[in-house]
Amino acid sequence: MNNFQELLINRRSIRQYTDQDIPAEDVKKILEAALLSPTGKNSRAWHFIAVDEPEMLERMSHCKGYGASSVARAKLAVVVCVDVTATETWIEDGSIAASNMMLQARDLGLGSCWIEINGRFAEDGTPAEDMVSELLGIPEQIMPLCFVTIGYPAEERKPQNLEKLLWERVHIGKF
Repeated sequence: MNNFQELLINRRSIRQYTDQDIPAEDVKKILEAALLSPTGKNSRAWHFIAVDEPEMLERMSHCKGYGASSVARAKLAVVVCVDVTATETWIEDGSIAASNMMLQARDLGLGSCWIEINGRFAEDGTPAEDMVSELLGIPEQIMPLCFVTIGYPAEERKPQNLEKLLWERVHIGKF
């Protein structure tokens, strides 16, 4: 990408991936982007679990009834977790880290998609957080927030259309 706005315009959620492996150096850059993200009171209470084993990705894809099937098709899923005992801003901190990873992935020519875990449920009613925690051995005080799926895109998405921005949602000074 030549500039940040171009990166923002071209970052789209990708749910279909090729079988091409992601170079280790690119995975490192994506994880660095997460570790560089700001946190409330500099708590740095996040944890990231990089999963690339196809069998585990398949199992993780069943953590909620709808919207997680692309986890099984990804070459990599990063589980964004935060220690809820270390910060009040755990949702915000994890969300910023996930966004950073998605932007870094796009800059590297990779696709990504946010898959919500927090507050979601598997088809049998099991909380997604509980299922993911059990699958990956996540300690009780560490809350899985989301997956960021990553891979080379097997689908093409058009860039965002600046003419369709909802400027009516921007308020200056007061609502």
